[in-house]
Amino acid sequence: MSNPLGARHLIQHSEVLIMQNEFYQDLFASFGDIKMRKMFGVAGIYCDGLFFAIIADNELWLKVDTETRAAFEAIGAEQFIFEMKKKSSSTPYYKAPEDIFDDEDNLHYWTQLALGAALRNKTSPKSKKRAR
Repeated sequence: MSNPLGARHLIQHSEVLIMQNEFYQDLFASFGDIKMRKMFGVAGIYCDGLFFAIIADNELWLKVDTETRAAFEAIGAEQFIFEMKKKSSSTPYYKAPEDIFDDEDNLHYWTQLALGAALRNKTSPKSKKRAR
């Protein structure tokens, strides 16, 4: 016999994911073409093909690099730690400040830092070997 409660839960979960996608696409729309992809239990956020943020545990995490990490650490932002197979692995993502959602200047500042880090760390496609 089917489980209607389980099916309802899946539908509600899907609706939440759709609403979450729409929220972040609207939030970052002024920066470029925003796409979201599910990966390893998180959602990756891309702007014009640059992977600059993730959504994990219902939190927004922005990409950092050696040039931008200090700005995030200065405000006490938490680093995203990925747990897999009983091992912890640090990532180049830090929690976005809460006021990013309420203040357009802060949204612009922190998003530009993340996009800059993503651009500097963009990996180029591997060149194809020529056939001989």
